[in-house]
Amino acid sequence: METRKINTAIMGFGNPCRSDDAIGIYVIDELKKQIPQQSNITILDMGTGAFEVLFKLKGHQKIILVDAVMNTGEPAGTLYKVPGEEVASAPQDDPMVFLHSIKWDQALSYAKKILRNEYPEDISVYLIAIDDTRLEMHLSEPVKKAGDKIVTLIKEAVILDF
Repeated sequence: METRKINTAIMGFGNPCRSDDAIGIYVIDELKKQIPQQSNITILDMGTGAFEVLFKLKGHQKIILVDAVMNTGEPAGTLYKVPGEEVASAPQDDPMVFLHSIKWDQALSYAKKILRNEYPEDISVYLIAIDDTRLEMHLSEPVKKAGDKIVTLIKEAVILDF
């Protein structure tokens, strides 16, 4: 009996010039090195382009997002795993909303509204607490360690899909 592979998109967000904010990009770079290219896995460096999330979700049954989060009250490097429906911000129907300034959590809500029955049900979000967004191109050690842990968790999750 042939097992159906789950189409999975892994998306990392962040600004590579803003220190620990780049953790999502770091995770994506590491996954690209460590996961062999497969037709059912799409690994995407989303940078800061959250609105693109809408278009990248189509055709995938599973989505994994990685990003930094500030002002949690927890030490830098604290790792959170949250179901997508817990973080999706309600779309604003205000015509004054400038679409280039929305965040990925708002984009998820727009995607659900637009894609309807094609919206993937399996969405996980990995967030890493940060407190350093200085104009630098390096990650702090605790945030990098948390990123490495996420790489391992995502690799295990993707392997379990086979």
